[in-house]
Amino acid sequence: MAITTIPFKQTISVVLVDDDSDFRQGIRTLLGFYSTAGRRRFQVVGEADSAGQALHQIKQQGVDLILLDLELVGSDGLSFLSALRSSNPCTKVLVLSGHQEDEWIFRVMQLGAHGYLFKSSFTDHLANAVNIVLNQEIYLPPEVATRFFRHFKTSQAGSPSSADGAELTEREHEVLHHLIEGQSNQDIARQLYISTATVKAHLTAIYSKLGVSSRTQAIVAAMKRGLVTAS
Repeated sequence: MAITTIPFKQTISVVLVDDDSDFRQGIRTLLGFYSTAGRRRFQVVGEADSAGQALHQIKQQGVDLILLDLELVGSDGLSFLSALRSSNPCTKVLVLSGHQEDEWIFRVMQLGAHGYLFKSSFTDHLANAVNIVLNQEIYLPPEVATRFFRHFKTSQAGSPSSADGAELTEREHEVLHHLIEGQSNQDIARQLYISTATVKAHLTAIYSKLGVSSRTQAIVAAMKRGLVTAS
C-alpha cells in the first residue's frame, strides 16, 4: 500500500489537537506567519483538547493535516491515532510532544503518524516538519533520527508477508536489516558479499513492495507492518 501524497494545493486545512489552549494559539500564530511567507495557506478549521472532540470535528469536514499532542483530556494521542487510522487513513498527522524517548516515537510511528516533533524545539522546526509531511516524507527530529533507527532490528517472529501484502524475500529482509542499522549501500554490499548494484536492485524491490520511495519511508513502513521491533 503506497503512502498517500497530498497534491500541492494553496490552502491546507488543519486541526489542532492539544489540551493546552495557549500552545494551540502559538501554533495558530505560526501557521498564520507561514501562510503569509510561503506558497501554502494554512487554514485552522478546528481545535480540540480531547480525542473524542477531535474525531467529531474531523468527521464533519475534510482535513489535510492534524497537529497532535499525546497528552489529551480524558485520553491520549495514541488512542486517537488508532481510531484515526481506521476512519481517516489519508489524513497527515504530525505529532508535537514533550516525550523524547525512542519508545514513544516508535509507538506513534507504528500507529500511523507521519512525523514527530519535540515541543521544546517546535518553533524552529515546525515549518520544515509540516512541509516534509505534506510532501509525502516522514519527519523525525534530526538529533534522534539516526539513533532511533539503530534501536530497531528486523523481527524474527512471524511471517513477513502477513501485513499489507508485503512479501519480502529472505535476501530483502537481510538488506532491510542493514538498512535499519543505518548502513550505506556500500556497507550493505560488503556485509552481504554482493555488488552495490545488487543492493540497489534489492532496495528498489523493497521500496516497491512497501509502497515507498526513500530509506526513511521504508524503515517507517516496515515498523508499521511489524517487520521491525524494538531491540
